[in-house]
Amino acid sequence: MAAVLKDVSALPAPPPIHQLHHYAYRARDAEETRHFYEDILGLPLYHIIQSDHVPSTGEYCPYTHFFFRLQDGSFIAFFDLGDDQASEPSPNTPKWVNHISFRVDSIQALRDMKARLEANGVEVLGITDHHIFHSIYFFDPNGVRLELTAQLADEFQMLQESRTAHQRLAEWTARKEQWRRERAAGQAAEPLKPQRNDRPEFATK
Repeated sequence: MAAVLKDVSALPAPPPIHQLHHYAYRARDAEETRHFYEDILGLPLYHIIQSDHVPSTGEYCPYTHFFFRLQDGSFIAFFDLGDDQASEPSPNTPKWVNHISFRVDSIQALRDMKARLEANGVEVLGITDHHIFHSIYFFDPNGVRLELTAQLADEFQMLQESRTAHQRLAEWTARKEQWRRERAAGQAAEPLKPQRNDRPEFATK
C-alpha cells in the first residue's frame, strides 16, 4: 500500500466525480456479448477501440475493446482478446459477490426484462425485495453477474440512510479490529458477523 501523506492541507480539494464512465470486463466472444447486451438488454453498441498494445502498460496484447451505452451516458465495456477465453471466477469469492447493477424505472420494468431474459434462455433470480429497492439477478455470456434494480426509496429516505452510514461502518471496523486480535490469539475461527441484521426474514430459523 502506498504511503499516506500526513499533511494534505496543500492539496487541491477532490474534484467532483459525476458518474460512472465505464466498467470493463473480459469477453469470450464480442458478437456473443453484443447480442446479449444490445439485442436482449437494449444497450446500443456505441464505440470500439482496437490495438495490439495496451496504452496504460505498453504490453503486447491484441484486443478489441467495445462499449455499450446506458441512458445516462455511462458505459459497460468489454475486451475480446481473440482467444475465446472467458474470465475465470475468483477462487476465494462467492459468485454472488462481484456484480454490477443497472437501474430501471419501475418494478414493471423488472418484470418485463425478466420475461425477455427467460424467453432467451437466461436463468433469472428474483424479483428480490431489498426494502429500498427491488432487483433481479442473472449472468451474461461471460459469467458476469448482473443486477437490474428498481429504486423504491426516494431522495429523502436515502439522505436519512446516509446520516448513519459512517457510524455503522465505524462500528463494523472496531469490531473487526477486535476480531483480528482474537484471531491472532487463536480465539476466533469463524468470520465476523455484522452487528445488525437488516434482513431478518432470511435469518436461519
